[in-house]
Amino acid sequence: MSNSIKEIISLDNNRNIIIETGQLAKQADGSAIVRVNNTILLATVVVSSNDKKNDIDFLPLTVDYREKYSAGGKIPGGFIKREGRPSNEEILTMRLVDRVIRPTFSEFFRKEIQIMISLLSYDKTILPDGLAGLAASTALSVAGVPFNGPISEIRIIRINGKFFINPNIDQLEQSDLDLIVGASNNSIIMIEGEMKEIKENEFIKAIHIAHKAIKYQIEAQKRLIQKIKPKKFLLEKIKNSIEQETIKKQLFSYSYKKTYQSYKKFLSKKNRSIQEYSILNNFKNTLSIDQKDNYEIFINQCYDEIKKIIITNMILEKGIRLDNRKFEQIRSISSIVNYLPEVHGSAIFTRGETQSLTTVTLGSSLDANRIDNVIIENQEKFYLHYNFPPFSTGEIRPIRGVSRREIGHGNLAQRALKNVIPDNNPYTIRVVSDILESNGSSSMATVCAASLALMDAGIAIKNPVAGISMGLFMNKKKTVILSDIMGDEDHFGELDFKITGTKYGITACQMDVKKPILTYDLLNTILKQALKGRIFILNKMYKILPIYRNKLKPNAPKIYTLHIPKNFIGSVIGPGGKVIQEIQSETETNIVIEEKNNKGNIEIIGKNIKKIKKAIDRIKEITFVPEIGKIYKAKVKSIKDFGAFVEISKGVEGLLHISEIRWKRLNKIEEELNIGDIIEVKFMGIDIKNKKMKLSRKILLPRPNK
Repeated sequence: MSNSIKEIISLDNNRNIIIETGQLAKQADGSAIVRVNNTILLATVVVSSNDKKNDIDFLPLTVDYREKYSAGGKIPGGFIKREGRPSNEEILTMRLVDRVIRPTFSEFFRKEIQIMISLLSYDKTILPDGLAGLAASTALSVAGVPFNGPISEIRIIRINGKFFINPNIDQLEQSDLDLIVGASNNSIIMIEGEMKEIKENEFIKAIHIAHKAIKYQIEAQKRLIQKIKPKKFLLEKIKNSIEQETIKKQLFSYSYKKTYQSYKKFLSKKNRSIQEYSILNNFKNTLSIDQKDNYEIFINQCYDEIKKIIITNMILEKGIRLDNRKFEQIRSISSIVNYLPEVHGSAIFTRGETQSLTTVTLGSSLDANRIDNVIIENQEKFYLHYNFPPFSTGEIRPIRGVSRREIGHGNLAQRALKNVIPDNNPYTIRVVSDILESNGSSSMATVCAASLALMDAGIAIKNPVAGISMGLFMNKKKTVILSDIMGDEDHFGELDFKITGTKYGITACQMDVKKPILTYDLLNTILKQALKGRIFILNKMYKILPIYRNKLKPNAPKIYTLHIPKNFIGSVIGPGGKVIQEIQSETETNIVIEEKNNKGNIEIIGKNIKKIKKAIDRIKEITFVPEIGKIYKAKVKSIKDFGAFVEISKGVEGLLHISEIRWKRLNKIEEELNIGDIIEVKFMGIDIKNKKMKLSRKILLPRPNK
């Protein structure tokens, strides 16, 4: 269209990213198209016209990402044939965009803002979640929204030592590193991804390459903005009234020393919260009723600022943390495995005041988590669910489904562990982490608890995985890195960097910053300190359970898998399922059969090994195919003048010709064999002319000298 304004960004494999505006959604404050080949995303931005609100202390930003089924030439499944609530994958993409965009806004920007991103077309040449951040930033820039941008996000993977930017889904399956990186021109802002035990220096190298690619995308956005010259939204600092300023000074005078003295007692989180509530409530009681009613939210915000000042000064000036730990010190760790005797695997992992009760349940392929959306059609045989109930923080709040945070934390823990599950694992594994108590790093406690629960269940994981959250406090004079951060250190600090791994390397990470201030030297220092903490935690876990149990729990299902020729699938199922139902009923097992890779794959699931063995024997009888050159024990079923009919498997008989019984000539077969005898015979193949088995006994006997 004539109104379209474009810029082009070059990728590998002769691909280009085209960013453009001026065509679509012109009623929005800003809109942008991002296109690679035939994959197209539309991002729109709308900013409220209302004045800034003085009764909130956060940016009222909403990010929404949706994948249209039509983009992949699909019709939604289910009874209602339209897109409904967002899938987990869509929610995870929303979080990726939100986490890189939010830190770039000024603390004075309080207008409500909504970013909506839609996948309009998908051609399988690129994964769209790596383009969503670019689309959002371009739309914000076009709208003239004041933020510390442009920024961008890219996906980077590694295959056989080579890095690829914004890959397709087939490449993703071959990679040993998969990261989404978000950054401004000067700083890394957000990282999330999984790895197969990657060393810290390899991780840093991937971030360097990703940041270089991001800078090209930022430059393209700047060129686009120069062409448009959008009108900027005015950014005005919120001014407090004289009465508000007076109350703020009174609160500081009343509460600062009391709160500081309370923190120096190194109380538990609950007792510290009681002290904070008491100090704040006592101050409010010194105010008039009108002041309390009109300025309650403002007073709470001011007290939060005071707490941040105190905690920051304690750490940077006094070298003191809220629980009196050293900066690199890990909180006390305790754990119990096999806590729930009737589940297949369980562990309680407690670190400081954060506690996860995690269970492992084993199932068959019927229990796999089925994913069917525009991008992915897959079955997960390992998946993890994370629950964060309100009682874990001593709160009361309604429970309305699974929150975005729970989905995000569960996904991080799942990615941390998925690559240590053995490749030959026959089970579908569901892990559930219930956070019973939380004071920071609950997702990392989940990783530790899940590792122990998997080992308790008898899953032969390659190596245990531990997780640690790193924090950062800094001013112009000093920078302090904290290991194993608590809730307040996360809330008031500049960084939350979650890192999981084995003793051999990193398996997953998630990093968010409050401000774009992260340098590569600082990132490298954080990773080194995190490695020390991770090894410390792993050593504690090894003492709790040094290796996975060598057998499953008695009540856990046992699974045996076997493969049969494809043409036998119908024989095992039987007419109307009669045969397979009889086997299941007689052996108290569940049998799953499907055609895969031109074979029949069978899963037999049960709790009694003897009955599973009986089911296996029945299936092997039905699907028996003799192998050339193999020796079988055979039972003589009948005798004729020309030979004996012998049974080499139930229902499978063949003729042992008189000439193949022994090397000496026989006048009567009864000279050597009788009905009911058990003998050994060798299968020599099929007589093509008669289409009958050729069996020999004499070939197994010593040949006499001539």
